[in-house]
Amino acid sequence: MTIRLSIIILTWNQRDVLHRCLDSLMPAIEGISHEVIVVDNGSSDGSLQMLEQSFPEVTVIANAENRGVAAARNQGITASTGQYILILDNDTVVNAEAIEGMLAYLEQNPQSGIVACRLLNEDHTVQNSMKPYPGLIQKMRNVLRLTTSTTRFRTDEHGVIYPTYVIGACQMFPRLLIDTIGLLDDNIFYGPEDADFCLRATQAGYKVCYLPHICIEHLHRRITSHSLLSPMARRHARALLYFYSKHHRWL
Repeated sequence: MTIRLSIIILTWNQRDVLHRCLDSLMPAIEGISHEVIVVDNGSSDGSLQMLEQSFPEVTVIANAENRGVAAARNQGITASTGQYILILDNDTVVNAEAIEGMLAYLEQNPQSGIVACRLLNEDHTVQNSMKPYPGLIQKMRNVLRLTTSTTRFRTDEHGVIYPTYVIGACQMFPRLLIDTIGLLDDNIFYGPEDADFCLRATQAGYKVCYLPHICIEHLHRRITSHSLLSPMARRHARALLYFYSKHHRWL
């Protein structure tokens, strides 16, 4: 049987959050031929045992250590077989309308490379998940918590918005995109791997699309915001420098 949709979820020491995500996901994809692949980045909190007991139908890739976001997601993508791929953060709560809406849009608009929907906080306020180019000045303003004006992106007559990139918490794309531009850049441990992926898709002639009429919930845990000197924050900084150098653009 041809699998229509592969869902790739990366997790690291968030057993209960992951359980909540899968609880919402499984009924949302009942009517779609699918596979769910969870890539565990060396969790030590019982996540693997929870998956075995509560979600035996899920394919699990268990890493002995934290391999980073891009490399681990690439493991899931490489192991998948679906016509379409959904990268999903483990701290999301999804619904059938969003999954089916993104899938239908991709099937009806083959020039669209990456599709995302509106992300909501737990209080149902809207997250800023569609982004302009993540230049150095913008990143510095984010670190300093300075307010910025909202970037206006092109919007078509159906209300679909075309940002520079959409964050990796929820990105759906056809397998053909991977065949064309390759996997995520696993030189980026944690950071702008989502922006890099979207930029490469755009450079190859695809569109990055944001569908504001459908939504999912996202807990939005920023792991680099607690300490600018933490190991993860330093990895993030190195990834940004690599990203700017790769794309020959800093601002």
